[in-house]
Amino acid sequence: MYSLIVDSSTKILYVCLMNNNDIIFEKYLEGRNDHAINIVSSVDDALKAANITSSQLDEIICGVGPGSYTGVRMAVTVCKMLAVFMKKPLYKISTLKLMSSGSNGITLATIDARRGNAFAQIIDINSNKVILDEALYSYLELDSYNIDSKVKEDSFKVNPVYVLNNKELVNEPHLLVPNYLRDTEAERNLND
Repeated sequence: MYSLIVDSSTKILYVCLMNNNDIIFEKYLEGRNDHAINIVSSVDDALKAANITSSQLDEIICGVGPGSYTGVRMAVTVCKMLAVFMKKPLYKISTLKLMSSGSNGITLATIDARRGNAFAQIIDINSNKVILDEALYSYLELDSYNIDSKVKEDSFKVNPVYVLNNKELVNEPHLLVPNYLRDTEAERNLND
Protein backbone atom coordinates (compact mmCIF):
# COMPACT_ATOMS: atom_id res chain seq x y z
CA MET A 1 0.00 0.00 0.00
CA TYR A 2 1.52 3.31 -1.12
CA SER A 3 1.15 6.24 1.28
CA LEU A 4 2.31 9.75 0.43
CA ILE A 5 3.04 12.12 3.33
CA VAL A 6 3.52 15.85 2.66
CA ASP A 7 4.05 18.79 5.02
CA SER A 8 5.13 22.32 4.10
CA SER A 9 4.12 24.21 7.25
CA THR A 10 7.63 24.78 8.62
CA LYS A 11 11.01 25.87 7.31
CA ILE A 12 11.42 22.27 6.11
CA LEU A 13 9.44 20.77 3.26
CA TYR A 14 8.85 17.12 4.15
CA VAL A 15 7.84 14.54 1.54
CA CYS A 16 7.78 10.79 2.18
CA LEU A 17 6.51 7.82 0.21
CA MET A 18 5.86 4.61 2.12
CA ASN A 19 5.04 1.14 0.84
CA ASN A 20 3.29 -0.37 3.84
CA ASN A 21 5.78 0.40 6.64
CA ASP A 22 8.84 0.67 4.39
CA ILE A 23 10.25 4.04 3.41
CA ILE A 24 10.69 4.23 -0.37
CA PHE A 25 11.52 7.95 -0.50
CA GLU A 26 12.04 10.56 2.18
CA LYS A 27 13.13 14.15 1.70
CA TYR A 28 13.75 17.04 4.09
CA LEU A 29 14.28 20.20 2.08
CA GLU A 30 15.11 23.38 3.96
CA GLY A 31 13.33 26.25 2.30
CA ARG A 32 13.81 29.95 2.01
CA ASN A 33 10.16 30.85 1.49
CA ASP A 34 10.31 28.73 -1.67
CA HIS A 35 8.39 25.53 -0.87
CA ALA A 36 6.06 26.39 -3.77
CA ILE A 37 8.96 25.87 -6.18
CA ASN A 38 9.87 22.45 -4.76
CA ILE A 39 6.71 20.77 -3.51
CA VAL A 40 5.40 19.34 -6.80
CA SER A 41 8.85 18.27 -8.03
CA SER A 42 9.53 16.58 -4.65
CA VAL A 43 6.27 14.63 -4.90
CA ASP A 44 7.23 13.70 -8.46
CA ASP A 45 10.66 12.53 -7.24
CA ALA A 46 8.94 10.32 -4.66
CA LEU A 47 6.73 8.72 -7.30
CA LYS A 48 9.73 8.16 -9.60
CA ALA A 49 11.68 6.53 -6.77
CA ALA A 50 8.94 3.91 -6.48
CA ASN A 51 8.40 3.76 -10.25
CA ILE A 52 4.69 4.50 -9.82
CA THR A 53 2.25 7.18 -10.94
CA SER A 54 0.00 9.28 -8.72
CA SER A 55 -2.93 7.06 -9.70
CA GLN A 56 -1.21 4.17 -7.92
CA LEU A 57 -1.15 5.93 -4.57
CA ASP A 58 -3.45 4.32 -2.02
CA GLU A 59 -3.67 7.25 0.38
CA ILE A 60 -2.42 10.78 0.87
CA ILE A 61 -1.53 12.23 4.27
CA CYS A 62 -1.21 15.96 4.73
CA GLY A 63 0.34 18.00 7.50
CA VAL A 64 -2.27 20.70 8.09
CA GLY A 65 -0.38 23.11 10.31
CA PRO A 66 -0.09 25.20 12.28
CA GLY A 67 2.84 27.05 10.78
CA SER A 68 3.70 29.45 8.03
CA TYR A 69 0.48 30.89 6.61
CA THR A 70 1.54 30.36 2.99
CA GLY A 71 3.44 27.15 3.70
CA VAL A 72 0.46 25.43 5.31
CA ARG A 73 -1.71 26.18 2.29
CA MET A 74 0.75 24.62 -0.19
CA ALA A 75 0.72 21.09 1.21
CA VAL A 76 -3.03 21.22 1.85
CA THR A 77 -3.70 22.36 -1.73
CA VAL A 78 -1.40 19.79 -3.36
CA CYS A 79 -2.76 16.94 -1.23
CA LYS A 80 -6.38 17.96 -1.78
CA MET A 81 -5.87 18.11 -5.54
CA LEU A 82 -4.23 14.69 -5.66
CA ALA A 83 -6.92 13.14 -3.47
CA VAL A 84 -9.84 14.66 -5.34
CA PHE A 85 -8.56 14.15 -8.89
CA MET A 86 -7.13 10.67 -8.25
CA LYS A 87 -10.12 9.70 -6.07
CA LYS A 88 -7.86 8.64 -3.20
CA PRO A 89 -8.52 8.85 0.54
CA LEU A 90 -7.11 11.97 2.18
CA TYR A 91 -5.85 11.98 5.75
CA LYS A 92 -4.53 14.79 7.91
CA ILE A 93 -2.11 15.09 10.78
CA SER A 94 -1.09 18.04 12.91
CA THR A 95 2.27 19.42 11.84
CA LEU A 96 3.29 19.60 15.51
CA LYS A 97 2.49 15.90 15.98
CA LEU A 98 4.37 15.06 12.78
CA MET A 99 7.37 17.05 14.04
CA SER A 100 7.31 15.23 17.41
CA SER A 101 6.94 11.77 15.89
CA GLY A 102 10.67 11.03 15.67
CA SER A 103 11.30 11.78 19.35
CA ASN A 104 10.86 9.75 22.52
CA GLY A 105 9.11 10.61 25.75
CA ILE A 106 7.53 13.94 26.53
CA THR A 107 8.26 16.17 23.55
CA LEU A 108 7.72 19.88 23.03
CA ALA A 109 7.28 20.87 19.38
CA THR A 110 7.48 24.57 18.53
CA ILE A 111 7.07 26.70 15.44
CA ASP A 112 8.09 30.32 15.87
CA ALA A 113 5.10 32.66 15.71
CA ARG A 114 7.11 35.84 16.36
CA ARG A 115 6.84 38.41 19.14
CA GLY A 116 7.96 35.92 21.80
CA ASN A 117 5.31 33.35 20.87
CA ALA A 118 5.23 29.91 19.32
CA PHE A 119 2.69 27.49 17.97
CA ALA A 120 3.33 24.56 20.29
CA GLN A 121 2.20 21.22 21.61
CA ILE A 122 3.56 18.87 24.24
CA ILE A 123 2.93 15.19 23.67
CA ASP A 124 4.20 11.99 25.25
CA ILE A 125 5.11 10.17 22.06
CA ASN A 126 5.52 6.83 23.86
CA SER A 127 1.90 6.82 25.10
CA ASN A 128 0.52 9.20 22.45
CA LYS A 129 -0.94 11.32 25.25
CA VAL A 130 -1.29 15.05 24.62
CA ILE A 131 -0.04 16.98 27.65
CA LEU A 132 -0.46 20.50 26.25
CA ASP A 133 -2.94 21.07 23.41
CA GLU A 134 -1.64 22.74 20.29
CA ALA A 135 -2.15 26.48 20.50
CA LEU A 136 -0.30 29.77 20.51
CA TYR A 137 1.87 30.12 23.66
CA SER A 138 4.55 32.48 24.90
CA TYR A 139 8.02 30.97 25.08
CA LEU A 140 8.08 31.97 28.77
CA GLU A 141 5.01 29.84 29.43
CA LEU A 142 6.50 26.88 27.57
CA ASP A 143 9.69 27.05 29.67
CA SER A 144 7.69 26.02 32.76
CA TYR A 145 7.04 22.46 31.50
CA ASN A 146 9.23 19.43 32.20
CA ILE A 147 10.03 17.75 28.91
CA ASP A 148 12.36 15.02 27.66
CA SER A 149 13.03 16.53 24.25
CA LYS A 150 12.31 19.56 22.14
CA VAL A 151 11.92 19.86 18.37
CA LYS A 152 11.80 23.09 16.41
CA GLU A 153 10.60 23.92 12.92
CA ASP A 154 14.10 23.57 11.48
CA SER A 155 15.33 20.57 13.50
CA PHE A 156 12.96 17.62 13.54
CA LYS A 157 12.96 14.02 12.34
CA VAL A 158 9.74 12.32 11.31
CA ASN A 159 8.80 8.75 12.16
CA PRO A 160 6.61 7.97 9.13
CA VAL A 161 5.19 4.83 10.73
CA TYR A 162 3.93 6.94 13.64
CA VAL A 163 2.32 9.29 11.10
CA LEU A 164 0.61 6.35 9.37
CA ASN A 165 -0.73 5.13 12.71
CA ASN A 166 -1.98 8.56 13.85
CA LYS A 167 -3.52 10.05 10.71
CA GLU A 168 -7.15 11.21 10.67
CA LEU A 169 -9.48 10.60 7.75
CA VAL A 170 -10.80 13.69 5.97
CA ASN A 171 -14.36 12.80 4.97
CA GLU A 172 -14.79 15.71 2.55
CA PRO A 173 -11.34 16.42 1.02
CA HIS A 174 -12.47 19.52 -0.84
CA LEU A 175 -13.51 21.06 2.51
CA LEU A 176 -10.15 20.56 4.23
CA VAL A 177 -8.71 23.85 5.47
CA PRO A 178 -5.34 24.46 7.11
CA ASN A 179 -5.05 24.82 10.87
CA TYR A 180 -3.81 28.39 11.18
CA LEU A 181 -4.46 28.79 14.96
CA ARG A 182 -4.64 32.58 14.52
CA ASP A 183 -5.48 35.29 12.02
CA THR A 184 -2.80 36.53 9.65
CA GLU A 185 -0.93 39.71 10.52
CA ALA A 186 -2.90 41.57 7.83
CA GLU A 187 -6.18 40.36 9.35
CA ARG A 188 -5.03 41.38 12.84
CA ASN A 189 -4.03 44.84 11.58
CA LEU A 190 -7.36 45.23 9.84
CA ASN A 191 -9.22 44.51 13.09
CA ASP A 192 -7.12 46.92 15.19
